[in-house]
Amino acid sequence: MAKAKTSSGKVKAEKEITLSVVVPMYNEAAILDDLFNELTSVLEATGESFEIVCVNDASKDGTMESLCAYHEQDPRIKVVSLSRNFGKEIALTAGLDFAAGKAVIPIDADLQDPPELIPEMIAKWREGYEVVFAVRRSREGESALKRLTSFIFYRVFNVLVETPIPVDTGDYRLMDRAVVDHVCQLRERNRFMKGIFSWVGFKQTGIEFDRRDRHSGKSRWNYFSLWRYAFGGIASFSNVPLRVWSYCGVAISFLAFAYATFLMVRTLIYGIEFPGYASLMVAILFLGGIQLISLGVIGEYLGRVFDEVKRRPMYVVSECVGNLPERHGPP
Repeated sequence: MAKAKTSSGKVKAEKEITLSVVVPMYNEAAILDDLFNELTSVLEATGESFEIVCVNDASKDGTMESLCAYHEQDPRIKVVSLSRNFGKEIALTAGLDFAAGKAVIPIDADLQDPPELIPEMIAKWREGYEVVFAVRRSREGESALKRLTSFIFYRVFNVLVETPIPVDTGDYRLMDRAVVDHVCQLRERNRFMKGIFSWVGFKQTGIEFDRRDRHSGKSRWNYFSLWRYAFGGIASFSNVPLRVWSYCGVAISFLAFAYATFLMVRTLIYGIEFPGYASLMVAILFLGGIQLISLGVIGEYLGRVFDEVKRRPMYVVSECVGNLPERHGPP
């Protein structure tokens, strides 16, 4: 593991931190000024001690260099740089592993989730809630199709899994240290953080907000990526897709038996007929398609088992900047 260092190159003692804000980053150099201005002003207004743990997911636009410069100006900004791009869910996990605060707040760097909610989250935390999640009341700047698919995903996901997730909720939330410690113990390689946050339980509540449009640039999530993310989340927390194909097999077998009985009775009554080529090909292609889809679903689950049994580290850290603690969980 890379050693932590301060701007002077020495690790020094630091007073106990109340709030850790974790920000996964990939090519976010253009938005860093606005991000840190908003975050630090909101956090300073709370009167709580805080740190901002930025996870550089192998950015290619100078994000790491900018983060180091910001750390020189404000040591409360700390950086964990990964050796290559591991994806947002892994980067978020790395940030949680290194966060030292009594409460931890993951937030995206694009400022769609307003930092102004943090004081309200803290107030709910002080009331005794251990998880305070932000519920999207509206989603500015998103297409009708994206809003529709998001609406469908949350409802379908909660029907298929045993532990539902809060509807219209992302990663933006406040979590007590006890919650974060349990999250850090869950080390599956295929991460669906919204599901993991819900799975650990604890006393939870939500606060509503209107989600902003992106501050700059365009989302790197296309519909194919979102589909893979959605199916991956379902596969991580439900085996219903596997059961579905068992039910389909039973149903198709029953229909085939019924149709065979019908043909036998018709032949006995009317004599032998020559079946049509088209209907035969349709049946073969239909059953072949069903078999390939079912194999694909089984392969998805088998691939996840393959990833887990290899026991590779979830991520590799190339550099840490700031007075960061040892990981709360193994990589």
